[in-house]
Amino acid sequence: MALGTSVMCEHKGDRSLTVERFVDIQEISVILGVPKSWVYQRTRLGPSAIPFIKLGKYLRFDPTEVISFFRQNGKFRSDGVS
Repeated sequence: MALGTSVMCEHKGDRSLTVERFVDIQEISVILGVPKSWVYQRTRLGPSAIPFIKLGKYLRFDPTEVISFFRQNGKFRSDGVS
């Protein structure tokens, strides 16, 4: 899955809605190049946790938002996540 992937949804009245696609724990770990356990650990850090949403028991991530989070916090390098 590419970063910034959008999904077009049909809407009543011939309108369409573009929705950014959230990814699951497996996909975000592949994008970041880290184990799933590392991602789970980073979701439990309170205010300094990586951004995620919880849908019932499922965690979902916006890849663009997660990468922006690491860039803003000085944790993202061109060769990967530190």
